[in-house]
Amino acid sequence: MAANAGVPEETAARSGQLGLTGRPTGSSHLPPLLAAGLVFLASGAVLVLEILSVRLLAPYVGLTLETTTSIIGAVLAGIAVGAAIGGRVADRVNSRWLLVGLLVLGGLLVLLIVPIIRALGPSASEGGNAAAVGVTFATLVPVAAVLSGVTPTVARLQLRDLRASGSVVGGLSGWATAGALVGTFAAGFLLVPLFPVGATVLVIGIALVFVGLLLGAYLRLLRRGRIVATTILALGAIALTIAQHSPCVAESAYHCIQIQPDPLRPSAKYLLLDRGYNSDVDQSDPRYLGFLYEQWFAEAIDRIAAPPTPLTGVFVGGGAFTVPRWLDATHPGSHATVLEVDSKLVEFDREHLGLRTSPSLRAIVGDGRLTMRDRPTHSADFIVGDAFSSRTVPWQLMTSEWLDEVKRVLKPGGLYMLNMIDDHPLALLRAEAATLLKAFANVRLVTVAEDGAPAGGNEVLFASEGSLPPARSSPTGEGTLFDRDAVVRLVAGAEPLRDDYAPVDQLETR
Repeated sequence: MAANAGVPEETAARSGQLGLTGRPTGSSHLPPLLAAGLVFLASGAVLVLEILSVRLLAPYVGLTLETTTSIIGAVLAGIAVGAAIGGRVADRVNSRWLLVGLLVLGGLLVLLIVPIIRALGPSASEGGNAAAVGVTFATLVPVAAVLSGVTPTVARLQLRDLRASGSVVGGLSGWATAGALVGTFAAGFLLVPLFPVGATVLVIGIALVFVGLLLGAYLRLLRRGRIVATTILALGAIALTIAQHSPCVAESAYHCIQIQPDPLRPSAKYLLLDRGYNSDVDQSDPRYLGFLYEQWFAEAIDRIAAPPTPLTGVFVGGGAFTVPRWLDATHPGSHATVLEVDSKLVEFDREHLGLRTSPSLRAIVGDGRLTMRDRPTHSADFIVGDAFSSRTVPWQLMTSEWLDEVKRVLKPGGLYMLNMIDDHPLALLRAEAATLLKAFANVRLVTVAEDGAPAGGNEVLFASEGSLPPARSSPTGEGTLFDRDAVVRLVAGAEPLRDDYAPVDQLETR
């Protein structure tokens, strides 16, 4: 006969002699420090992977609001599913076995993240937002769900007395939250800036598998055969990741950086950021400008003052520093200041693309919106906005408040030039043109046209409080000039962008 025969289960549970289901729990609980460490590790891994996924997915689907939203949504969905199902399963199976299995399976799924993204990413690039969301959810929901099942499973193991249930569950929730916080800050401030993203994901996966196997051995649940079999699976996943070669020559906190030879000019190279063509630079001839929008910039600068008259210019966005190098070569004595947010890109340009900074060609690392504040008032003959890439739209550099800062730095009558990328129905171009028309007296658009209308692709907007420099109707022989009246018609009631209303990711058509 059971020792508590005749004693109601509720009373026995309160006395600490029975588990919450009325079954004896014995010594099935874990040491408190081990329990806290496991939930800390699992929750921290989920948040690190959330941030790393932004960089893994950016080369394929861009660094946009939609990308970030999809990643956050996928991780939250996984956390919700894992917490609900994990707790339910823990009530029905051996929780020790379940805990070991969750850690090992979670680690194996982490090891598959990079191969899955690199296999599905190229197709997502062409599939729009729906494909991007699909790849994101397929990659992150299973991992987040499995790892989020760790906390309720550990809680099931630790609960022995209803009188302490609040302390146990609250304490484990606190450790899980602490792990998430540490993972978030570690990823943003240490892991992404210092280490390749793919390698970091591998280390996290290996660590989870190792901890799971170690826990299984500690609890005497795993024999040598199972440990060996799991190790072989993990090594296979690692090999798969290594075989899926990274498309990046270098990775930064902002970009997957690549270079390609220019097939039409052996001495020139293309710079690609997140798989989009950003610049074309010839180290042997800095006067060479391979892209039309660069040529449109150069023509406008030459019409401010003919070469070799020195000028002072500010470039917001560096890329391969193609136009600043051109200015240095064609207008000797000029001063070019380049505001570039990505320090690794500047280092990459120096190492691979022959960039040489000097007192006449300076690179200042930092967000353009913030570093522009340090530029002296009325100090620049022209400002070039060239921070767009094919997959990233810097909304903070497109608003009326930003243009107030641009006007402060420009000399009276100075010229602002903005390169942007948009396709039909050109909602982003129209909104930005409306913003410029509100801020400047004169606005002009140069772009490739079809049937007298912008065809989409690269568009360069010119704006000034004074008169715009003369220009041919067809700059550089290609492209069409749209004067202020044509720009006004193009805008057709589009709302200007402001700091509190700048939905650029939704307006842009890629």
